[in-house]
Amino acid sequence: MKHLFTLVLTAGFFLGQSQPSMGDFMSYPFPSSLTSAKSANRIAWVFNEQGRRNVYVAEAPRFTPRKITSFNLDDGQEISSLSLSNDGEWVVFVRGGEHGSNWDDEVTINPLSLPIPPKVELFAVSFDGSQEINLGAGASPVFSPENTVIFQKNRQLWSKQLHKDSSAVKLTELRGTIASPRFSPDGSKMAFVSYRGDHSYVGIYTNAETRIKWIDPGYDRDYLPRWSPDGSKIVFVRRPGAGGTPNPALKLSPSPWSLLVYDLKADKTSTIWTAPETLEGSIPRTHGGINLHWASTNNIVFNSYMDGWPHLYKINPAGGKAELLTPGDFMCEYISISPDGERAYFAGNTGPDPYDIERRHVVKVEIETANLEVLTPGNGNEWAPKELADGTVVFLSGGPQRPPLPAYLDKRKIKLLASDKIENYPSSAFVVPKQVLFESSDGLEIHGTWFEKEGGPEKKPAIIYIHGGPPRQMLLGWHYSSYYSNAYATNQYLANQGFIVVSVNYRLGIGYGFDFHYPENAGWRGASEYQDIEAAGKWLAGHPSVDPARIGVYGGSYGGYLTAFALAKNSDIFKAGVDIHGVHDRAVNRLRNFTNPNGYEKAPDIDDIPETMWKSSPIAYIDEWTSPVLIIHGDDDRNVPFSQSVDLVQRLRAKEVDIETMVIVDDSHHFMVHENQQRVNEAIVEYLGRKVKNE
Repeated sequence: MKHLFTLVLTAGFFLGQSQPSMGDFMSYPFPSSLTSAKSANRIAWVFNEQGRRNVYVAEAPRFTPRKITSFNLDDGQEISSLSLSNDGEWVVFVRGGEHGSNWDDEVTINPLSLPIPPKVELFAVSFDGSQEINLGAGASPVFSPENTVIFQKNRQLWSKQLHKDSSAVKLTELRGTIASPRFSPDGSKMAFVSYRGDHSYVGIYTNAETRIKWIDPGYDRDYLPRWSPDGSKIVFVRRPGAGGTPNPALKLSPSPWSLLVYDLKADKTSTIWTAPETLEGSIPRTHGGINLHWASTNNIVFNSYMDGWPHLYKINPAGGKAELLTPGDFMCEYISISPDGERAYFAGNTGPDPYDIERRHVVKVEIETANLEVLTPGNGNEWAPKELADGTVVFLSGGPQRPPLPAYLDKRKIKLLASDKIENYPSSAFVVPKQVLFESSDGLEIHGTWFEKEGGPEKKPAIIYIHGGPPRQMLLGWHYSSYYSNAYATNQYLANQGFIVVSVNYRLGIGYGFDFHYPENAGWRGASEYQDIEAAGKWLAGHPSVDPARIGVYGGSYGGYLTAFALAKNSDIFKAGVDIHGVHDRAVNRLRNFTNPNGYEKAPDIDDIPETMWKSSPIAYIDEWTSPVLIIHGDDDRNVPFSQSVDLVQRLRAKEVDIETMVIVDDSHHFMVHENQQRVNEAIVEYLGRKVKNE
């Protein structure tokens, strides 16, 4: 009956009601995991339709979408690791799990209390949908050139042929975790990585009768193996192993790395390039990582922050200088290489419009000549570009009012796929957000996104939205992340209810260069980013359209952390707030991470920093906290421990602060069950309406 009631509410707007509900605003299908076949003009993607996640496919030139799976429950089961075989005949994917988490549990959560809990399983489905094969437990599947599926299970690599009566074959029995398999172009060999805690090796597997060939094993971390087009060489990344003298805790330190090429015939490894030992040159400083590709015979392509922006570079396999391919004040994300290796594509916040720094467009660069072209200028956002075998460019596309859909370029025009799925979506109720700029207390320029519905009183209540991450950037339109598309829809709904909403792109975020992404004294080193939230509150309080007595704040994850900071340090500005799965004690949370010395960076010297971490925690200012708060957390959160909110609730109760709470039982950080996410959104809007807007 509850699902029927939700359906009736959602359908009500479509039948002509004047005010769409939160359910209406959340009724968009969200596309993700767009992938393409290497030698066929076929694509596949995942649609999440109000919790029902399924695989869709389409083929050039008509690109008619077809659903090839039938998972019809809002059961919280993610579809991930989507891949098409080279010939496009098969699609493989993982169903189940929570792959956006920081850690995982052995227990499988069962959101619907079904008799048999859902499992994390591999599936292969034929492109025409006529065959579906359950491959059993496993993760990270890839296709061999002969359409055998290689996957990870129990830290080893396994293979399974695509017919139902075949059994999985264990390929490796090695120490460590075996991952990242990559086939040579002719399919005769497979490179992989053996992760062994403080060090890792690149190996080559030929067959069960041939001994593993380890490439120049040492005391370092080797990973990201990529074959040359002719299969005679492999390029990979080398970083120092863990250990050594601890880095200074309160200062960022460079993390050196190099590119090495192994020649199979000569059995020789050469270092062809070493990154500058600067913060900007360090791999961890680049959002999305190095993104290594052996593109064409004479070009290896990678991503680096070394000039202050995440850009693409190329280098000759014989070595030499790394050449910049993408100059300018913008970043490169969602990087792919054309099937012939001659072109790179990426989503960049660049274009002819000065506001494009708050957007993403598909950009093409010719690798040999470095000719750069923005293929999708305009006021929309486009990401995840791929070039098909016939040269067609496909991607995902959303606008300021239109939800994202798969799309392709036809004579430089964007053609949408599956547009029938949003025919009844209340896009007309959405406002077109605007860029706003204001200055933080230390003089740093901060960007924000302004949502306001026309009309209404002269002075309106206002809400500051704080994103999580923190390496994220909120955009002038629908976001490429499902988590932030949900936030975008919620901000639009708040604007529809008469609030002015400002989404703040505070320091630590991406999109504005290295210095903004890695500021001094930020995070557990001093929380300097909170200055930007406080500045946003003061700026709003002085805005002629805002009622300064009615300003609220909300955010999730890192946004929950900064929401708690706002309510603790500036109850004079923020009347009330909603803290969703935020971190509140940085000392406990950070020291928990330091207990694992096998991370990418050296473990820092932490003897002198507990006080700094404490002062970077909202609970350090609990005595100043007077504003009401709604605290929301899922108790299967694998990104921020549920204990962070348990602790905060006890502290606020003891202080007799006006608090309300909401627990989402057995759901995770990303609220995988759509019904749970809708409950959370409705609670946010109701609470802010009651406590800030005074409804």
